[in-house]
This record gives sequence, C-alpha cells and structure tokens, in this order.
Amino acid sequence: MNSSTTAAVVAGFGTGLSLIVAIGAQNAFVLRQGARRQAVLAVVAICALSDAVLITLGVTGVGAVVTAWPAALTAVGLAGGAFLLCYGVLAARRVLRPDPAAALTDGGPGAGSVRRAVLTCLAMTWLNPHVYLDTVVLLGSLASHRGDLRWAFGAGAALASLGWFAALGFGARLLSGVLARPKAWRVLDAVVAATMLAMGGMLVAGA
Repeated sequence: MNSSTTAAVVAGFGTGLSLIVAIGAQNAFVLRQGARRQAVLAVVAICALSDAVLITLGVTGVGAVVTAWPAALTAVGLAGGAFLLCYGVLAARRVLRPDPAAALTDGGPGAGSVRRAVLTCLAMTWLNPHVYLDTVVLLGSLASHRGDLRWAFGAGAALASLGWFAALGFGARLLSGVLARPKAWRVLDAVVAATMLAMGGMLVAGA
C-alpha cells in the first residue's frame, strides 16, 4: 500500500468516524444491547455491514440517484420517525414502570429477543434518511473527489464503522457492574427514550 492509498484510507476512516460517533438512535440502541449482552454480534454486524453497503453505493455514484428522489427520502423519514417515536415511548415506559428482574438480566438472549433485536436494528438503520445522506450522498461525494483512490477512501470509512460499532457494542459490557443497579438502567433508558423521541420528532417534522 503506497502513501497515497494510505492517506485516502486514513481520510475515509476519519471522515466516517466523525459522522457516526454522534449520539443518535442507532448508537443508543447498540449501547443498550451491548450493556444487556443481547444479540450484540448480530446488531454490530448489521450496523457495520449496512454502512459498508451504503458506502459502496455512494462510492459507485448512487448518491445522485438518491438526491433526485426527495419523495423517497420523505417517505423513509415518516416511517422511520414513527418507528423511533414508538420505540422512545416504550423506553420511557420502562423508566416509569421498571422491571427490576429484567434489568438485572445480562445472560444470553433467546430466539425471540434475537429476532426482535435484529428487526429493530434493521429498521433503525434503513428507515433513517440521515443514514443515506451521510453515507451514500456525503461520503460518496467526498470519495468521488479522490479519483482512482475513491475505493480506498470508502474502505477507510467502512473500517471506521466496523471499529466504532464493535467498540460500542462489545465495550458496553464494561458497564455491567454499574448497570447491576436498577436505577442505572432507568437512567440509560431515559437517555435512550430522549434520543429516540427527539430523533423521531425531527424526522417526522422534517419529512
């Protein structure tokens, strides 16, 4: 790997990381799953692979198609906003009516919880129009300026996504000692609820 390729990968990594580290619905969900140790590998894989697919589409120039169909982004925004509002209400309900037994459980999930986590993660990822704007449009546009090195730039962005979600999902278990207390789970759920409700409200209002 020559210096130009390395520079493109590093630039893509830094740009991708700057776009995904902000607190958002997807990050809050990954953090909660990681803290509960439920379907962490599946959730991390979905987030990282989804970003890789979207970044690839951006590098290939699909971003121009996305911006040409504003009605599609509006529909996605309404559906995603409604979904996040519902999830936020459920999280707020857990704050007001906590289940101490569930809060203290950090064992392996059953088939139902894995399926639920996977479907929820897919919805949060693909029903968020900001994901398309950040990965397909913005990263795709920045990659296009790299010419023949656009794929190196995209690879760096995809690596940033993988590293971030793996750290967030698997690193969250380090909080298990703190989260052994039901009150700590109420605080985490309050943060999740506030994040989901705010993001959902913004998506619906902006659609």
